[in-house]
Amino acid sequence: MATSPSRPERRQEPLSRERIVSAAVELLDTAGEGGLTFRALAKHLATGPGAIYWHITGRSELLGAAINAVMTTTIPGDDTDATPQEAIRALALGVFDAIEAHPWVGTQLARTPSQSPMLRVFERIGRQIQVLRVPAAAQFTAASALMSYILGVAGQNAANTRALQRDTDRTEFLDSVAAAWAELDPDEYAFTRSVAGQLRKHDDREEFLAGIDLILSGITARRGCHAACTPTTRGPDS
Repeated sequence: MATSPSRPERRQEPLSRERIVSAAVELLDTAGEGGLTFRALAKHLATGPGAIYWHITGRSELLGAAINAVMTTTIPGDDTDATPQEAIRALALGVFDAIEAHPWVGTQLARTPSQSPMLRVFERIGRQIQVLRVPAAAQFTAASALMSYILGVAGQNAANTRALQRDTDRTEFLDSVAAAWAELDPDEYAFTRSVAGQLRKHDDREEFLAGIDLILSGITARRGCHAACTPTTRGPDS
């Protein structure tokens, strides 16, 4: 007696936009941007592509929704008791951790820096800059410097982490690079040789926050001396 062919297991829970986006994040984490197709997503959800299109119009919308889902759950809420410096550090660290956990986020944010959710991050940084009483003319520069640093360093760290997962572990990699730096020409690379030991033992997260503190120190120092540092316009008889 012939037996009917087995059918693929069908999903048990109702298909929703939230479930689709969650599955997209899972695919992006495991297969990267290139692995996110509606065919792969439909297989992951045990459904047909048509059912997904009922909730999501296309890949661009899906990527945007996935980024929003990740950033919304990892960026900390407002802390009314925190100082502006503490609030910016917490916000920066939330973005750093989100991109480290989901390296594809950094790539997508770099391609669309003017779109949400980074506009929300920029807005929150800007409000803390205002609380610090940075002069209005310098507020855009201060907020932009912090945003550029956060996205640049977090994205590069995620790229490095992804590359190291494929090739070797972090300790071995840093040891080999530090050893190579130590062998550089002492006249041409005097500074690089001098920090080779620090490269070997540095912590990415701590270095990231140290950079945030350096920028904040510069912003507050600039704020403090703004009046004294701004040259006055004098007439010919002054």
